Amino acid sequence: MASRPDGAAQGRKAEPSGSLNAATPRVSLGDIVAERLREAILNDELRPGQALREEELSESLQVSRGPVRDAFILLERQGLVRLSRHRGARVVELSHEDFAEVYSLRLALEELAVKLALRRAEERDLDALESSLKDLRTGLRHRLTEHEAARLDVEFHDAIFRAAHHERLYACWSTIRMQVYWFLCRRNVANADWRSATIKGHEEILAFIRAGAEPAATEAIRMHISTAYSRIIAPVSGDTTPADDASDVKRVAESFLLL
Repeated sequence: MASRPDGAAQGRKAEPSGSLNAATPRVSLGDIVAERLREAILNDELRPGQALREEELSESLQVSRGPVRDAFILLERQGLVRLSRHRGARVVELSHEDFAEVYSLRLALEELAVKLALRRAEERDLDALESSLKDLRTGLRHRLTEHEAARLDVEFHDAIFRAAHHERLYACWSTIRMQVYWFLCRRNVANADWRSATIKGHEEILAFIRAGAEPAATEAIRMHISTAYSRIIAPVSGDTTPADDASDVKRVAESFLLL
């Protein structure tokens, strides 16, 4: 099972000052159930809007209903499941507004993270960013899946947030990190231009952080995230999309200051 940037998966918890995959002493049954359901959602085995029924899942996973309910709560916090008193648990359906909300929030958070990482400029944090960038370069030279590319991408940005040394900022990032990963899995990673642009974008961000060039670093992260957003919404705003739908995508992006 491929690793992903989620703190709860496989009983692991991400900490601002430690490894993204720092092990914790105990793994609850709810964590294990959440991991199974998370995999199914991210691999499209459970579709957006699909109902998640406690009884069916407890029988198929051979657990009681308690861990299933715990898993629903964990996945709701990560933005993958929506809980409703009347409709129960369902896989989240992503709208144009969902994409825009997550990316506008990510943009605001990461601009602050870059500024703080640049001002702190601790060598161990810069080394961690270099290591993440090296992993990304190596990965993109080979044939890799959308999920693997998304993991490497998110790990680099996670290192920026850790380098900021701002616990509440890191906590805010953690609430949307899994959704960002989910969105990034929708990209076409076989595209050579995308691979080249992705590596260049990350290299520029790190170079500006190392140089202490705050305005340039801020602009680089804004361009990087805005471009990522544009690539993700491209399938619903391209030439083959009905004009009304494409217009709605643009309207939503503008309303969230993404265009």
